[in-house]
Order: sequence, then C-alpha cells, then structure tokens
Amino acid sequence: MTATYDYVIVGAGAAGCVLANRLSADPAARVLLLEAGGADLHPLVKIPAGFGMVMGTAMNWIYDTAPQRHLADRSMFLPQGKVLGGSTSINAMLYVRGNRGDYDGWRDAGCEGWGYDDVLPYFIAHERNERLADAFHGTDGELNVADQVQHNPLSRAFVRSCQQAGIPFTPDPNGADQTGVFYHQVTQRKARRESAATAFLKPVRSRPNLTVLTGADVRRVQVSDGVATGVEYRRGGRVVTARARREVIVSAGAINSPRLLLHSGIGPAEELRSIGVPVVHDLPGVGKNLHDQLEVYITVDAAQPVSYTGEDRGLRMLRHGIQYTLFRTGPATATVTEAGAFVRSEESVAQPDIQLHMLPVTVKWKDGSRTAEKVTGHGFTILACAIRPKSRGEVRLTSADPAEPPVVDPNYLAEEEDWRVSVAGLRRIREVLAQPAFAPYVAAEDMPGADVDTDEELRDYITQWGKTDYHPVGTCKMGVDDMAVVDPQLRVRGVQGLRVIDSSIMPTIISGNTQAPSMMIGEKGAALVLGSDRPVAGPTADAAQVRNTIDGPQPRTA
Repeated sequence: MTATYDYVIVGAGAAGCVLANRLSADPAARVLLLEAGGADLHPLVKIPAGFGMVMGTAMNWIYDTAPQRHLADRSMFLPQGKVLGGSTSINAMLYVRGNRGDYDGWRDAGCEGWGYDDVLPYFIAHERNERLADAFHGTDGELNVADQVQHNPLSRAFVRSCQQAGIPFTPDPNGADQTGVFYHQVTQRKARRESAATAFLKPVRSRPNLTVLTGADVRRVQVSDGVATGVEYRRGGRVVTARARREVIVSAGAINSPRLLLHSGIGPAEELRSIGVPVVHDLPGVGKNLHDQLEVYITVDAAQPVSYTGEDRGLRMLRHGIQYTLFRTGPATATVTEAGAFVRSEESVAQPDIQLHMLPVTVKWKDGSRTAEKVTGHGFTILACAIRPKSRGEVRLTSADPAEPPVVDPNYLAEEEDWRVSVAGLRRIREVLAQPAFAPYVAAEDMPGADVDTDEELRDYITQWGKTDYHPVGTCKMGVDDMAVVDPQLRVRGVQGLRVIDSSIMPTIISGNTQAPSMMIGEKGAALVLGSDRPVAGPTADAAQVRNTIDGPQPRTA
C-alpha cells in the first residue's frame, strides 16, 4: 500500500507537532505525521503530578543505557515519550530555554543563523506567556506558559536560602538575566499539562490536508539515487510506504532519529556493514556525539510535615484528586520541581554550569526501576545537574532488525571536568542548606549524610547514586565539520530531500531542560523548510509564507 504526500514527518514530539502545524497551514500542502505511540488521552498525562506515574507505561520507549563504566556499571532508565506529544506528554513541564551563550556557541562553531538573537524570535513565535510580556516573550502563541498554581513552603525556603548564599533572585530565567534562583514557569493551561500535541496538533487535527497516524512504527527512510523519496512503516500488522514529493523530516528524538537513519543505511559505513545493513550513504557522525546531563542529589529529613512525601498514596491521594478535579488546586497541580537555580561551579566559569532543582519531596531513584522508591516520613530533595557536560557517547545498532533496540551509551563522567562539576554541585547544595531560611525545615541530611565530605567520598557517592536528568541530545549534530550529520539548514549531508529536526541536532546541549529548545528547533525548522528567514507564525511571521507556503522551495527531482 502506498500513499503520497508533500511532507512526511516521523515523530509527533516536541518538534514534530510544531512542524505538522506549520507545514499544513497551506491547504495545498499534504502533510503526513507518523507517531509510533498512541493517543495522549490517559488522565495521568493531563494531571501535572501524574507525570511520575507514566514513566514505565506504554507511553514510553523504555530505553535503558548501556552499563556505565564510571558509575559502577549501572544502567540508567532513559525515558523517551512514545505518545502524541512525545516526551512533552510525560515530562515535568518545565519551561527553560537555556543560556544566551549556548546558542552563540553554536553560531561561533559555524552554525550560521543559530545564535541567541537569531533563535529568540522562534521561541517567541509560539509562546503564550500568562505573566511575562516583554521583548523576550510572546503572549499570543499556541503554547501556554504559566506560573505554577502553588509553591510549597520548602520551595519558598529554597529561594530565600539561595539568596542568603549569594545567589541572586531572577523573576525570569528565560529573559535578560539567565543566572540566579527562580520559580519555574511550566507548560500548563488552567493547571493541566500543555504538551506539544495539545498546543500545536489538537487545534489543527481537522485540517483535511493533515493526516496524523498513531501506532505507526517507521522502519526506514527510502532513498533512491541520493534522494529521500519516502518512508516504510508498520501499522496494524501491515507494511506501508508513504511517498514524499518534497521532503522527509525525521523528528523522532535523540535516540530514535539516529536509530532510523542507521537502519536506513545512513551512517558510519563500516559499522553498518558489520551488522548487515546495506550502506546507502556513509555519514560517520550519525549516532555519535550523544550527551546527556547527569545529576546528583542530597535528600534531607524534614523537621516539619510540609513536604509532598506520601501525598500520592491512599486517602491523601484521593483527597488531592478531588481537590484538583473540583478546583484545579492542591498538590496534584505540582510538577514536583517548583523552584530552581542556575549557578557556577566556580567563579572563573563564564556562564552557569550547574542547575539546582528543588523537590519538596523525598525522592530516591532505584537502579533497574521505572519509578522512584517509595519512602516514608517527610523530607525533601535538592538536585545538582551538570548542565554543560564534556563527556560524549553514542547510539549504535547491534542488529539489522529494526525491532531490536539500539545500544544507548551516554558515557557519563568520561571527562574529569564532569566529575569536578558534579562534586561542586553537591557542595553548592550544602551551602544552600546551611542558610538560616532552611533552618526551621532541616532535621538532618539523609543521603549521602554529613559525614560524606571529602572529594573522594563524594565521588564514591556519585558513582553509586548519580542519575540521568533525561536530556539526551546531539546524535545527529548540526555543523560544518566532518562529523556533522545535518548542515545549519538541518538538511542531512549527502542526501537530498531529508532533514532531521529535533533535539538530536544540537551540537552541544543547552544549559537546562530541553523541552522548550526542541519546540524552538521545530519552529525554526519549519521556517527553513518553507524558505523563510523568520517564523511563519506569531508576531514576526512571514506573511507571504503563511498565505502560500506551497510556493516555497520547489520539489527536488530524483
């Protein structure tokens, strides 16, 4: 069975949903969006506090990393959304863009058009910020960005303690000042999750020129004479071919985008031959440059019963569920991470390299588990995330069978600098905990314990308890060097009519959570596909492209 479209998009995640919206704005353009997962209808997807309960479900690809040699050979559970909205339907909803220096670094490395001032309009284009209305924010876009409904007393104590420790308060870490302590804004609308699917896909599902298929497992991109002509996918037990007159766009995320390219014969030739995949195009960077943010944490026994620990059980959970249903208030509105901070590991660092997360709940992550350990007694957790890691790993295949999962090896802590920052992160947490504002709430440090204090002891603790922050990127990196997979126009090097548009194109990870940058990449990617040098939606939209996008770049010929 074969059908033909103008654009075929693989993956309905953060970037893919934006692309489907923008490319189908012209009724003359036929767009197919393929998602391996199902619909985003589960109630736990909608309730903010439910995100921790969907991690081990069918809405997740259930990836585990390879055993990590610098972390006692432990494997990490690395969630990736397998549902409409992708990871934006199962994550903590934090709206963090990153630091100006991140994007300027991309530009300075040869990615023209990707500096901070270049990408800012693409953040603004789709933002609907409930509180902030200035040169850094949008107020009439599709994506609702809101303050959280409530702040736990422990989160407020964290903000005050950070200030007492010399960390300045910033009301907007996505604005002019991207250093300091702050209360998180989140992608929520009326205390319900706002995912890429609810913001960008749901409002346009009725467009007759947009086809959205769930349960569609794309097995390979079809390439003929150096031109991507379509994709092959399996759905409902049938193998189907979708032809693309104009472009195939891969937006399957940092693990599945390189996985798809590799199974399509696009990647390191020798590696492909060794597992029996016919080589279509030798592109050595596919799957390389994988990096992820590792976080370490300290848990604290609380002196007052004000935390969220245990609030997701029994009658308390029932009470909070009723409160949420009736009033959209209470702990069920919480993302768990209500406050955070961007700080430096040492004064000589040019920009923050540590992100602190304040969790007003005791959380301990168990190896081999899809959920956090159940604990008793009130407490809280502060995490320190090394947001600019130097270590690099890879995604690689071990079989030519597309049904076999790839090896995902972030290679955490391979570089000594990452160790230094992680140890510094634990010390920064303790500086904050030692401040007067936290004194009424701190009974004792639980993990690792106050007696674990030397650098060597802290490194041993990190080895046993360090964990992923769930932000893999970089495996189809953008650039101009030999290991680049896509150019600054996001076109796969050496294959016409094929782009990768998602977090895998990041040359280096941004300083923070990757949700908002991934949607920005989708917004900018849509403009690139349509031949526009500015957003095709929002206050700075290219009106000509909005009116008639099909008259943009002409079809390539095979």
